[in-house]
Amino acid sequence: MSTDQGKRLQNVIDALMASYRKHPEIEHIGTVDLPAKESIVSLVEDIQVLLFPGLIRQESFDYLNLPHMVGQQTVSIFYRLKEAIELVLCWKASQEGEHCEELPEFEGQVEAIAFEFLEYIPELRDILSEDVDAILQGDPASVSKREIVLAYPGLQAVSVYRIAHFLHERGVPLIPRIMTEYIHSRTGIDIHPGVSIGKGLMIDHGTGIVIGETAIIKDHVRLYQGVTLGALSPQHSLANPDLKRHPTIEDKVIVYSGATILGDTVIGEGSIVGGNVWLTHSIPPNSRVFLNEDTSGQEVRIKAS
Repeated sequence: MSTDQGKRLQNVIDALMASYRKHPEIEHIGTVDLPAKESIVSLVEDIQVLLFPGLIRQESFDYLNLPHMVGQQTVSIFYRLKEAIELVLCWKASQEGEHCEELPEFEGQVEAIAFEFLEYIPELRDILSEDVDAILQGDPASVSKREIVLAYPGLQAVSVYRIAHFLHERGVPLIPRIMTEYIHSRTGIDIHPGVSIGKGLMIDHGTGIVIGETAIIKDHVRLYQGVTLGALSPQHSLANPDLKRHPTIEDKVIVYSGATILGDTVIGEGSIVGGNVWLTHSIPPNSRVFLNEDTSGQEVRIKAS
């Protein structure tokens, strides 16, 4: 390496070190440990193996070797999840000026969350089975339940969301968002872990769906590609982060592709929202909202309840 090259490289290193000192909020150096993103991705994939054995990875199971696999996987997930939760809760405490070692019952709290999650997995399989049923009944192109688990991005996104939501509800920071952003990058479906979703959700195609943090989706809802359930005013929301700022979608609603529903609106039970509709107000049960083209070529909104 020439002297000139060495100087230029040293200048780059010096500039990077200055940048790290200038913007400490977007790095993590010399402070409380955090779990690696790769370890959370690996963890969520192993949880999916327990949820859908034999369908997530090319592994062969029968009822002789299955108990052995389940036992190994369950124990591994318990210790890894417990360690990850401990790291992020310690990090959260440090951000608030506390030390996790000084928090009462800290170890017990971490262990309780990890055990509660493992105990939730059989119930989660029941819930996901209803999601699979909803897709099978709602999509004429679906062939079988196994095909849906293997191939459908909507089911993959919802399964990871349901894992993340459980942890989010118990106050676990960072990990739920890493999980949902990982599956967002895989499927194009962006569901915040804070969203409340009922049973039998069908997401068809899914690409480009965005569902914001305070949205509520009730039972047996269908969402198609490009749907946005978003907020109206970011500035207003930043001033009051606890505000309900996303839509509520009641039972048996269908929202077709490209529709945008914004704000603390309610889409009444049994309603249909057509493609590319823009809604910022509530609609009553059994409404039909869609775009039509009149004789002048202008698009108009038609609603009939």
